[in-house]
Amino acid sequence: MSIQYTTRTEGNILFVRASGFDENLEDVENYAQGVINATLQHGTTLVLCDETALDYRLCTVDTYEVGKFLASRVPRVFKIAIVCNPTFNADARFYETVVVNRGLNLRMFSDIEKARSWLTETERH
Repeated sequence: MSIQYTTRTEGNILFVRASGFDENLEDVENYAQGVINATLQHGTTLVLCDETALDYRLCTVDTYEVGKFLASRVPRVFKIAIVCNPTFNADARFYETVVVNRGLNLRMFSDIEKARSWLTETERH
């Protein structure tokens, strides 16, 4: 089973729920591009991905490549919060570092409420 995901919007937030596992680099790139396309289609700039049911199986080099791929395609106005299974925290932190170092506003979380709070914090001011 590769990556399966659904999207829905609430206001200006795109919510993504992903499950399965990343079979290869192409699978993850297709998932990322699908989320980017949904965000552009709905005119949102805030993205909350619930990946707690998604197994991260890519090697470190492929994780790095996915980070570069995402950073080259996501508009800089996006703010992205990804919630992952705590089992994959090391991979998640590495991925976060790769994309943040390339200018994206993305953070990895293990708690969905903390992710939602971070995602919407500037809107409340």
